Amino acid sequence: MNLWLRVLWLFLTAPFGARIAPPFGVSRLRFRVWPLDLDTNLHMNNGRYLTIADLGRADLLLRTGLWRAVLKEGLLPMLSGAAIRFRRELRPFQPFTLETRIVAWQGTSFIMEHRFLAKDGAGAEITAAIALVRGGLYARRQRKFLPAEHIAELSGYAGPAPEITPDLAEFLALESALKTR
Repeated sequence: MNLWLRVLWLFLTAPFGARIAPPFGVSRLRFRVWPLDLDTNLHMNNGRYLTIADLGRADLLLRTGLWRAVLKEGLLPMLSGAAIRFRRELRPFQPFTLETRIVAWQGTSFIMEHRFLAKDGAGAEITAAIALVRGGLYARRQRKFLPAEHIAELSGYAGPAPEITPDLAEFLALESALKTR
């Protein structure tokens, strides 16, 4: 199935899905590897993983209700960095689940995790790939990224930011180091 059909399907079905508690709820979307997702090795193309991860983030925006503030304030979701680890291939027509969640935030950035889960030959759940992405919401009118705490408040959360774990600190350090080169 082409990505545009997946986007359309997401927007048509999201209103009927369970609401996700912001900001720590998990989006779970089910997909299947279609022929247009394949590379020359006949498994899902590495670029397609990050493209499908976009749908997980869109689902979080829709089902947490944050999309209302995005439209009202004229905000643009933007990424500044991504790292992905491929563990197992996804073969043609294989079903898989994408789990997306916010794991931390600081400054104007959110760090989100995407897990691509599938079943192995014995039916056990495996992680095919895991990605960390860093992004935020850009206010067009103000020409700046909004503070992550403010966005969390827009979603109805007023608690503290999650702790930056050592692996997330490494991801942020690497992403920052690459920006300065």
